Amino acid sequence: MESGQVQEVRRFNRLVTQRIGALEAGYLHRGRPLGEARLLYEIGVDGGEVRALRAKLGLDSGYVSRLLRSLEKQGLVQMRGDAGDGRVRRAVLTPKGCNELRTYDRASDALAASILAPLSLTQRQRLVAAMGQVERLIHAAAVDIRIEAPDSGDARWCLEAYFSELAARFETGFDPAKSNPAEASELTPPVGYFVLARSDGRPVGCGALKLKDGKTGEIKRMWTAPTSRGLGVARRVLAALEAKAAEVGLTTLRLETNAALLEAQALYRRSGYREVAPFNDEPYAHHWFEKRI
Repeated sequence: MESGQVQEVRRFNRLVTQRIGALEAGYLHRGRPLGEARLLYEIGVDGGEVRALRAKLGLDSGYVSRLLRSLEKQGLVQMRGDAGDGRVRRAVLTPKGCNELRTYDRASDALAASILAPLSLTQRQRLVAAMGQVERLIHAAAVDIRIEAPDSGDARWCLEAYFSELAARFETGFDPAKSNPAEASELTPPVGYFVLARSDGRPVGCGALKLKDGKTGEIKRMWTAPTSRGLGVARRVLAALEAKAAEVGLTTLRLETNAALLEAQALYRRSGYREVAPFNDEPYAHHWFEKRI
């Protein structure tokens, strides 16, 4: 990583924190620190699970608990147990908290307008477009990739969404029971690995490595949530699987894909996979790829 790039990011961070008033003792002149104000926003009118709030904001449980206690004392938030699971705690805005949220929304709109007002129409369009690009790239950098049990709740959610998408996109539909198997037991160490991608604590993609023998492995279950496509999630999941394959001593990776999945084919070709003759009898496959690692 270039030192100049690091310095540019630091300068950008300083500019933004100063311009939006994050350095002030009371964010948006409301007498409340930025952390409390942001937590109010994330709780919103619908409330939120404390666990989800921690994941969304990337904060540790102790700090979030302190923020919530402070908001409770101010009469802005109430803590409730979830009706379906007593272990789950939810934060809900009080009527006073809802009023405060509306006040913050008006102040935030005014701040945004003050940033845009001095600019010409063209400059405003350029700034908003650049902000959108920065937002997507920051989201991309924040995606967390790690090995996880293939039967975890988030893993099952990804696989169900993956199978559903294949059923919609394949000309003949898709039935997992008719496809070559990749059961949870086959994707669990030491015979396999399942990689999960999360953004803001939510699952947004997955992939798996199935060990065939001491030197060959198969890439399986590559999927990215539609809302996270274009962020490089699939590329990073694939790289993580390749790194694990090399770590356990594999020398060859194989995969197959359907003709309808053009973006997947493009990813594999860009990543150094070459098309080869069929090496299995996968009924939904039209293309087979291989890569030496």
